Amino acid sequence: MQSSFPALTNATRLNMERLVMLRSVIMACLSAVIIGLTVTSIPLPLTPLFAAIFGLGALNGLAWWRLKHHEETTQGELFTQLLGDIAAFSVLFYFSGGYNNPFIWMYLLPITVASVALQSLYTWIIASLSITCYTLLMFFNVPLSHLHLHANIGGQGELHLDIHLVGMWIGFVVSSIIISIFIARIGQNLRDHDKTIAKIREQSLESERMLALGTMATSAAHELGTPLSTMAVISKELTHDYASQPELLRQLNIMRSQVSRCKDILSSITSNAGNARSDVVQGLGLRDFILEAIQRWRDTRPATELIVNLPTNTHNPRILIDRTLTQALLNLLDNAADESPELILFDAEWDDKSLKIQIRDFGSGLNAETKSQLGTPFFTSKNEHGMGLGVYLTQATLARYGGKLNLNNHSDGGAIAVVTLPLKLLRLT
Repeated sequence: MQSSFPALTNATRLNMERLVMLRSVIMACLSAVIIGLTVTSIPLPLTPLFAAIFGLGALNGLAWWRLKHHEETTQGELFTQLLGDIAAFSVLFYFSGGYNNPFIWMYLLPITVASVALQSLYTWIIASLSITCYTLLMFFNVPLSHLHLHANIGGQGELHLDIHLVGMWIGFVVSSIIISIFIARIGQNLRDHDKTIAKIREQSLESERMLALGTMATSAAHELGTPLSTMAVISKELTHDYASQPELLRQLNIMRSQVSRCKDILSSITSNAGNARSDVVQGLGLRDFILEAIQRWRDTRPATELIVNLPTNTHNPRILIDRTLTQALLNLLDNAADESPELILFDAEWDDKSLKIQIRDFGSGLNAETKSQLGTPFFTSKNEHGMGLGVYLTQATLARYGGKLNLNNHSDGGAIAVVTLPLKLLRLT
């Protein structure tokens, strides 16, 4: 069953991996200390001590198996692993001096991991059990002799070292390393998790904004239908009244065609609301898709010369037809034509994986303020003639397919818009 919070699941999985590494370091340190003390002829109950370390190893093996065969790791699993750590520590400390053991501080490790990786209920359970086990070890334990280590230093005499104090020193060194490396990584993991949540929240707000714009567009389409129908009727009547005036008739016909195009656009908005893709089954060749978009734009802006440069190869992958993607290209062409009404250059190239389109105008270019705010909703550099939504909607459409839009000044003057669009989500398989 998939988690409702994938980012949280990933964070728990990473924390489990950190715990496995942390436990491996603890096992290595404990084994080294036990072996070292045994070599120096200090009597220790090796069987229960190594049994406890073996238990930690078994927990690690179980954790690795879970990580290898399951993509998700729950907080309950991590909690169970920490309970196993407490049990193993309790056995180890019981047979090695109880609360006098200088490594008793290791009870803090499960508490620390739980504090940064688990819910508060789990953390309090781990803390309560650790305190309880520590307290019981004050009364129930197998005591160790208060032994000293003797070392001869350069013929200057013997140096007497209290084994408990040496253990405390080793514990401080090990805990410093563990906190610096592993706990810091868990903290970074949580910070990355917070960034992921913030990004998801930002995407959610962006989706809500797009939904609001779509609703407004659909409402506007319904409201504009009536005045456009009125204009179509009046222009048709005028063509009959002024049939004897060719110049005026030509202008009326242009107006009628533009009104008709507006009605087609509004009809497309209402009929395709909520349906981003049409003609999914048939699809269309990429070259044909681009040429169709170009022709559609030329029909609306016949006064602007558009020089098109497409690759000469015959490779023409079939893609899903997305009218919003067509509109994104039209938005960029309209912006270029507004800045450079005489001439625009359109270059496209593609392969099996991606499409790259460059649209260049010969206008005044982008100033610093315009460049920094392009793509912000309702920001426009066209004074009262623009709504400030073209670039924003284009970026949003491209982002749905993993594409990007870059707007920069061209070195020879004017501005250039560069669209890079992966074809993975558009290709028909």
